[in-house]
Amino acid sequence: MVGLIEIEKPVKELEGKIAELKNLAETQNIDLSEQIGNLEERAEKLKRRIYRNLTPWQKTQMARHPLRPYTLDYANALFDEYIELHGDRHYGDDKSIVGGFAKLDGKPVLFIGHQKGRNTMENIERNFGCAHPEGYRKAMRLMEQAERFKRPILTFIDTQGAFCGIEAEERGQSEAIASSLRFMSQLKTPVVAVIIGEGGSGGAIGLGVANRILMLENSVYSVISPEGCAAILWKDAGRAQEAADILRLTAVDLKKFGIIDEIIPEPVGGAHNDCEKTISAVKRAVKRHLGELSAMTSEELVSDRYDKFRRMGVLGE
Repeated sequence: MVGLIEIEKPVKELEGKIAELKNLAETQNIDLSEQIGNLEERAEKLKRRIYRNLTPWQKTQMARHPLRPYTLDYANALFDEYIELHGDRHYGDDKSIVGGFAKLDGKPVLFIGHQKGRNTMENIERNFGCAHPEGYRKAMRLMEQAERFKRPILTFIDTQGAFCGIEAEERGQSEAIASSLRFMSQLKTPVVAVIIGEGGSGGAIGLGVANRILMLENSVYSVISPEGCAAILWKDAGRAQEAADILRLTAVDLKKFGIIDEIIPEPVGGAHNDCEKTISAVKRAVKRHLGELSAMTSEELVSDRYDKFRRMGVLGE
């Protein structure tokens, strides 16, 4: 059961038994349709019961699932065509952030997003989706081009946080993220951000200053990871589950607080169980919001984005 997380194991065990019975029925020419039907019904009920009541920590595990679709999976499925661009023109090319110009149903857009790897070698190459300063500087370079050619910007957020190694600090990690926040706040073109997995810390918001922020149902978005929060508050990263409960990092919580604008539903069992259906849902939501934003002037887009973030955190007036 490679790639499984704990909550998936009971369902996968039942599905394994179903597959065995189907194989037995086919090879031995035995009628096992009743037994198979009963197991399939049990599996479906179990799946719905499990995924309807996920805790914040379980949603964090779902957001980190190694089979979940990543930015380039969305790019390959969403766009008619795209050209990936590289480098920040200052230091180098950060492969943990990808981006380029694309066509979404024939209309030109710019996409940028965090990119993780599927295996150890890919994750080393992608730095586990944790960007260096040159990643954010590359993103700003591409966004500047998009603004110049009046192309909408679509960002995909999926990172535990920006890379915190000494080399990143030496090259100006905090300055790069701060510059990205300021730069995105002033963009005169529509910006839609989609949190497709884990949205952690400044590494996430570095691509998240958007007119509309959308969030997949089982993704998370927080100022810090549950492990980091537990390590700071209680000096014990093992209390991550407890930290997840108090961070209010789920899509439902963040929609209620006005941090995000829309929750995109996932198939039962998570985005990785039906990538095609998930990406289609993302496409519909993105196109709808881009359509609404396209009616705004440049000045209205900047003002809309400014007002959106100024409203965050208001408890009462």
